[in-house]
Amino acid sequence: MAIDDDFLKHSEPEPLSAVARRIRDGDLLLCSGNDPFSRLIGWSTSSPWTHIALAYRWPRLGRIMVFEAVQTIGVRTVPIARFLSQSSTGQKPYPGKIILARHDDFSEKNGAHGAALERLVHFAVDHLGDRFAGTEIMKIAARIMLGRLGGKMPKALGPKNEFICSEYVAKCFEAIGVEVFWDGLGFIAPADFARDPKTRAIARFRTN
Repeated sequence: MAIDDDFLKHSEPEPLSAVARRIRDGDLLLCSGNDPFSRLIGWSTSSPWTHIALAYRWPRLGRIMVFEAVQTIGVRTVPIARFLSQSSTGQKPYPGKIILARHDDFSEKNGAHGAALERLVHFAVDHLGDRFAGTEIMKIAARIMLGRLGGKMPKALGPKNEFICSEYVAKCFEAIGVEVFWDGLGFIAPADFARDPKTRAIARFRTN
């Protein structure tokens, strides 16, 4: 059904303790941040959605982990409590708003478990630690500018092992055959996930 931008304004924020039991493997964490890089993403897509990550329950640890790609570090995983409480640069509280969302093609009713989930997690884990060199950051910046200008993305600028957050999540989904619609202009953005008719909002987290 897609996620209306107004969900950020009208939904009541809930603490992690109240939302945790509703979190499923493969759920999306959509953020509306106001740090400089987030503002750049929002500017390029004319959208409040500036970051996206994946949730995964790690049974042996008894933790809900978050897989994400961040511009200062690369691809990493952190406990969800840390993800909600601070930015990737350590700013506390998190400078913005975060919601829990779900893509219907990755719901439990459609079989997003077992072998499919294993493939997704393997892809997510295999790319942990991927870091961005200077030339890769320039490629990311070029994709963002193309998105703003409405330009098609040349193959030479496409992501390989350097991702912005939404490209990383899209590649994780691609590993199990879940496709998020986008127009091919510049880069697949957090806003594209929010606009997908199969994405729905579950809850808004309290971040402070």
